[in-house]
Amino acid sequence: MFYHVKELQYNAKPTQPDPVYAKKLQEILGGQYGEMSVMMQYLFQGWNCRGDEKYRDMILDIGTEEIAHVEMIATMIAQLLDGAPAGDQDHAAADPAVQAVLGGMNPQHAIVSGLGAKPEDSVGYPWTSRYTIASGNLLADFRANLNAESQGRLQVVRLYEMTTDPGVRDMLQFLIARDTMHQNQWMAAIEELERTQGAVVPSTFNQEFEKQEVSYTFMNFSQGEESKEGSWAHGPSYDGQANFEYNADPKPMGQIPHLQPAPPYIHGTLPTDMQIMAGAGKMEPNQLQQ
Repeated sequence: MFYHVKELQYNAKPTQPDPVYAKKLQEILGGQYGEMSVMMQYLFQGWNCRGDEKYRDMILDIGTEEIAHVEMIATMIAQLLDGAPAGDQDHAAADPAVQAVLGGMNPQHAIVSGLGAKPEDSVGYPWTSRYTIASGNLLADFRANLNAESQGRLQVVRLYEMTTDPGVRDMLQFLIARDTMHQNQWMAAIEELERTQGAVVPSTFNQEFEKQEVSYTFMNFSQGEESKEGSWAHGPSYDGQANFEYNADPKPMGQIPHLQPAPPYIHGTLPTDMQIMAGAGKMEPNQLQQ
């Protein structure tokens, strides 16, 4: 059960309207790494969790908090649009560079949503559930969560640098701080799971069934060998099961692929010898069917 409390988790009060910035702020609402994405990702991970109850409870704690962040940002966007009819976009984007890049305010904020936030990113691409990951493997999911919080915090910090509005910055400072906590939270949970399950996902697959001769070999597939200086190319592997090896000149290990001609109904291109025979009228129809 969810219960809505009327007060926001934290203040979302801009000092003055700014329809162009409202357009930018849509990215951390409905973008790939926005609050809607982490909200849905965490909630579905929690609802689908079949393991330790402490993980389920933790995931749902943070997923529910993200609902509050969606509400805060939506509220901020609506207030940034206060008193900003569509005609104001020319004034807001008076700078030619800004006008060229942003084109002023998002006209759909006035036409479609009535000066309110929309479930989409800063260029109008609608939010999609394909942004979310809920695989049922907690270690894999928590690593995806860490990436989401890392990208999300990066974007909020960039947005912080794009405004001088004290009210907007105040809200973003709160969100940045929560993203600091959430990154640390997922790192702590990842470390805990790695201690009990191992570092490679999934840990339940027997490594005897993989090609172990290449399990810990870093292959040099680009010009230069600077990458061999990294810890991923020598020394103990992160999972503690082997030592990394460096292959400076990896050779092909597979066959040269030869595909059969497509059947006639595909109307593909015949091999050269068959093209010549068909063009000279030397092939019977049944030969083309073979």
